[in-house]
This record gives sequence, structure tokens and C-alpha cells, in this order.
Amino acid sequence: MNKTLVQLRKQLHQNPELSGKEHNTAKRIIEFVKEYNPTEIISAIGGAGVAVVYEFEENGPIVAIRCELDALPIIEENTFEYKSDNYGVSHKCGHDGHMTIVAGLAEWLSVAEFKKGKVVLLFQPAEETGKGAAKVLEDDRFLNLDPDYVFALHNLPGEKMHSVIVKSGYFTATVQSFSIQLTGKKSHASEPENGVNPAIAVAELVQEIHALADTNVNSENFALLTPICIDLGEKNYGISPENAELHYTIRTWSRAVMTTLEEKIKQLVSTISSKHELKAEMGWFEFFPASDNNTECVTLIRKVANQQHIRLVKHPRSLKFGEDFGWFSSKYKSAIFGIGAGEHQSALHHSDYDFPDELIDTGLLMFKGLISGILGK
Repeated sequence: MNKTLVQLRKQLHQNPELSGKEHNTAKRIIEFVKEYNPTEIISAIGGAGVAVVYEFEENGPIVAIRCELDALPIIEENTFEYKSDNYGVSHKCGHDGHMTIVAGLAEWLSVAEFKKGKVVLLFQPAEETGKGAAKVLEDDRFLNLDPDYVFALHNLPGEKMHSVIVKSGYFTATVQSFSIQLTGKKSHASEPENGVNPAIAVAELVQEIHALADTNVNSENFALLTPICIDLGEKNYGISPENAELHYTIRTWSRAVMTTLEEKIKQLVSTISSKHELKAEMGWFEFFPASDNNTECVTLIRKVANQQHIRLVKHPRSLKFGEDFGWFSSKYKSAIFGIGAGEHQSALHHSDYDFPDELIDTGLLMFKGLISGILGK
């Protein structure tokens, strides 16, 4: 295990930053990779993003390896020496490990003897809010790099340590969050007939939205609608409230099913709010398009895993979490794969989660194999 990379991973873990605020994290990455003489370092891509470019002598394929800079608004429960110094913010998705793997490629690339092509190490901001990849793809400096291939990985607790999990087609779900704001009329609690209380409308909406779900993960029409927050009135027992707010996250496999679901929800909100004489407003946000893995890229991933004698796991269905890597897969030949983080590892986004350092070498083997397979052609 490379002690320098483990040290970097722990430094990143100890100094987490939220989506859109990863400027010190980006500086730390730049300080680390510049020791390995990249051809170019492009900073502030799509916000705090960084692209580290290694260009070889002749024109050839361009391979981008992408990871994420941001952490989560979660209080860390771990007590080890390198626990988060930023209270209320912590790396609970393993982005500290992902960054370390990608940064670790810099030393290898600095002495690589490829005759052609280019490698772009992309450290992307704001993955957790679904905004980062889209902003990177609005930045001409990244678009001008024009990669032929884009690869990424994500650690997966619950899967065997070091195993590689990949499939063609949708690898992660399409995810969309929304809010519903209902406004009626306040009144005295003893005279609710003189106001418009949104409580019954909220109850109807919860039931009707729940009825839209299809939780069969093997169905093309899979739809998971999770209530996240419901806010109604206040703890003042003399008032019949006028306001209510509901927040949901929806997950489907395809964009088409998501679009149909959105229209059904909009119609429900319109019908129920009108029925109860309420004003309704909706907001849609944190959209993650499904990561649609390219077949050629998946074949390359499987080939490298076999060459490195890494256990391959056939995953029959998509993963239910969102990943904004889907923005890259909509534009470039790309694939994201999973690396098993251990069957008994704490789950992603849990307050006691910590990225296993043993996975750094596995990630490096996979990315080095992919780059060598493409640039060595």
C-alpha cells in the first residue's frame, strides 16, 4: 500500500468541503499532482474543478478519468485521528478515496512511455447536488479537451472487497427531487371553517403519490418515490394553519419513465389543490441523469479486471442511487464501475462510514489498465 497516497486520503478526509465550496480541496490536489510534472493543470473548471492533463508525443485517443471533490453535510461519528475537522461536514461517500486513486495516477503518468494520446485527470465539483458535471460540461476549457473516453469508479459497501461491479446500459438510476408548497388561509383553531387548512390535501397527496410507485427493481417501469420532508403548521394550538410543504425524491431507471411520472405528479397536485381551494407551487431540483454505460467501455473494464485477476461481479440491475456521471455518458463514450468496499462495511452516507484504504491499489490497477489498453493500441 502506497503510504503517500494513504496520507493524502486521510488529509482529504480530515478537511472535507461541501458541494460548490471545494476550493481548498482543489488546491490540495493541485499541490499534490504538480510534483509529477503534468503537461497542464486547468483550475476552476465548472466551479472548483481541476483538470490535470498529460499529453504524449503524437495525436491519439484522449482518456478522461473522473472523480469527485465534494463531501456531505453529515456529522462524523468516527473518532480516529483523521476524523473531519469541519464539524457537520464529512466524506461519507468515499470521494476522498476516489480523489486519491485519480491523483495517484499522476506519478505513473509522469514516467509513462506512451507514444500517443492524452490523459485527463478530472476532479469534478458538486457531485452530491447533481450540479457539478453539468457545469463542467458548460466550460469550454473542458469541452476543448474533447475526450474520446470517460471513466469513473464508485466504491460499493456490501460487495466483496476489491471486486469490480459493472454492467452495460443504465448503471445508476435517474433521480429527481421536487417540492410542493400549498397555501390556504389561516384561521382560529376553533373556527377552521373560516380558513383553508391544507392538512387533508397533504394526506391525499401522500397517498396518491405513493400509489404511483412500482418498487419492482426488475421492471422497466420501476419508480421509487420517497417522502423526504413534510412540514405542516406549527406547534401553536390556537391556529389552524395555512401553509404546508412536501419534499420527495423520485428514482426510475429511464428518463422516459421519469418524464411520465413528473407529468402525473403535476396533474395530481393541480387536481387536489384545486379541490381544496389551495394555491400550489412546485419546484424541481437535484436532477441526476442515469449513467448509461457504453458497451465498448464496459468490455474494456471487464478485460482489465480479468487481466488483473480481479473478481468480476455481474450486476443484473441498475443501482438505485444517483450519480451525476450520467451527464458525461450523455455526451461521451463512457462507463462508471463499482469497486466492492467490503460486505460488512458501513453503508454510503452513514455517519460512521470511512473509505477503505485497501481499495486505492485496486482502483489504480483498473485505471492504469484502461489507459494502457486504449493508449497502447
